[in-house]
Amino acid sequence: MTHHKLLQAALFAVLALFIAAPVLAQQDVIDKRQKLMKEQSAAAKAIKGAVEAKDYATIEAKAKDLVGTADKIVESFPKGSTKGKTKAKDDIWAKPDEFSNNAKSLKKAASELADAAKAKDPGVDVKVKAVGDACSACHKANRAEKYSE
Repeated sequence: MTHHKLLQAALFAVLALFIAAPVLAQQDVIDKRQKLMKEQSAAAKAIKGAVEAKDYATIEAKAKDLVGTADKIVESFPKGSTKGKTKAKDDIWAKPDEFSNNAKSLKKAASELADAAKAKDPGVDVKVKAVGDACSACHKANRAEKYSE
């Protein structure tokens, strides 16, 4: 390979990295937030099973997990992370205050659930419903049915 062709190949490789790096970085952000959402889903499922078993310790622990992950929701959707395999709607970034309030609602509902479970409140299922409602409200407003690409 001539020096000129080698230089062209190297330049092409560098340009490809500059083009691919933002796409890969954005998909990394999306992958991390999807992992966070899967953790929340697993906690919610564990809570549902624990309610049926009247396992207040698990309800409390998993509700506290939701409180912790709720704090990470907003930062998991940085501005511009809309491209890639994601179900996030543009409203997240167009209406950031509403999105932030949804995360706060989840945190509040999960915190109240943890407190009710700690007290072994027999009405804990009402608090579980409030957590479910908080999740549903945010998903309805901010989550598409299909992945965008």
